[in-house]
Amino acid sequence: MTAAAPTPGTQIETVPLDPLPQRIRDNVRTGNLGSWPVIVALLLVVLVFSQTAQNFWSPANFTNIITQMAGTCLIAYGVVFVLLIGEIDLSVAFVSGVAGVVVAELQLPTGANLPWFVCIFLAILAATLIGVFQGSIVALVGVPSFVVTLAGYEIWQGAILKGLTQGVVTIQSGKINGFSNYFFSTDWSWLLAAGVSVLYVGGMLGSAFAGTRHGIAVRDPIVLALKVVVVPIVAFVVVGVLNKDRGVPFGLLLMVGSLVIWTFVAKRTTFGRHVYAVGGNAEAARRAGINVARIRILVFAIAGGMSGLGGIVLAARLQSVDLNAGGGTLLIDAIAAGVIGGTSLFGGRGEIRNALIGAALISTVSNGMFILGYDTGVIFMITGLILLVAVTFDTVVRRLQVRSGR
Repeated sequence: MTAAAPTPGTQIETVPLDPLPQRIRDNVRTGNLGSWPVIVALLLVVLVFSQTAQNFWSPANFTNIITQMAGTCLIAYGVVFVLLIGEIDLSVAFVSGVAGVVVAELQLPTGANLPWFVCIFLAILAATLIGVFQGSIVALVGVPSFVVTLAGYEIWQGAILKGLTQGVVTIQSGKINGFSNYFFSTDWSWLLAAGVSVLYVGGMLGSAFAGTRHGIAVRDPIVLALKVVVVPIVAFVVVGVLNKDRGVPFGLLLMVGSLVIWTFVAKRTTFGRHVYAVGGNAEAARRAGINVARIRILVFAIAGGMSGLGGIVLAARLQSVDLNAGGGTLLIDAIAAGVIGGTSLFGGRGEIRNALIGAALISTVSNGMFILGYDTGVIFMITGLILLVAVTFDTVVRRLQVRSGR
């Protein structure tokens, strides 16, 4: 049954929007704070280290933090998708290692000697197919994702050990190494800042105007204005700092580009809405006609593909792969980046940008403590403590939202 169209001259009654201060108080009361606690924590960490750690506040160190976090951040984008449907993927680190091994082996002049772009494509394809395989077992057979991906953790680690019979492979392709070690010139860096600003401002204003044309008022004109002003300022400040060193690293472009693409997919497509629906209540989503199994398989495929891209960036940073590819703290850092950034472990709540914010916090803390002379053990302990605080906060927020009926 459709509503009758209003007759000419009839005033349409509109529901007044809650004042911004009132909604802020409501969000605090119900725990609906989004990424703001992590952003504030990141700013405080930067402030502390800039006053205590020598050379922390320098263009060269800023560049180092970005190149260090790029691979982990790209993997974490895929992890966020998995967390949004209430699942977990413990294999992402070694899947990224597999992609690194594939790209390194295929580019060898004494081996396959394939063109660099073919090596990249096949490495990401291999990682994506691994994600499809694991996701199919979870979605079609019903094995818990924890068990499937824990098995994958062992399987793909073993595949790396068996595949690298020579122990280490040097990446000789400059194009592949450029995924982490290429820096744009000063002019190109400014153009990138301008392009990002134009796209962001255009997207925000276009969305607002499209809403007003359909009778939807802008909910927060002040917030919209701040976003339109602040984001371009941040973009030009970041580029200005990076230009004092070597320019914008290609890894930053990959992080920003992937963020834009996956945010659009999550927020503006039917698939993205289905991901949130499955994470909120899989049974209700199934009853609503959503193919839950397909969504789960596609989400694990995304996690695999982003792990592949992240693994290529990590391999390019070292310009080689060895038997430890995908090892160390990579798995913990990738999962922690999404969770610390604000993605719920219970599914249905979070945004792709959470991975970027969380990865930035983890990398900044590690970098600052390293400069201050703390050993690796202390850095691990602090990172684990931050993860524990984030998960505890997520649990408390979930309880507050249940009590408030949200």
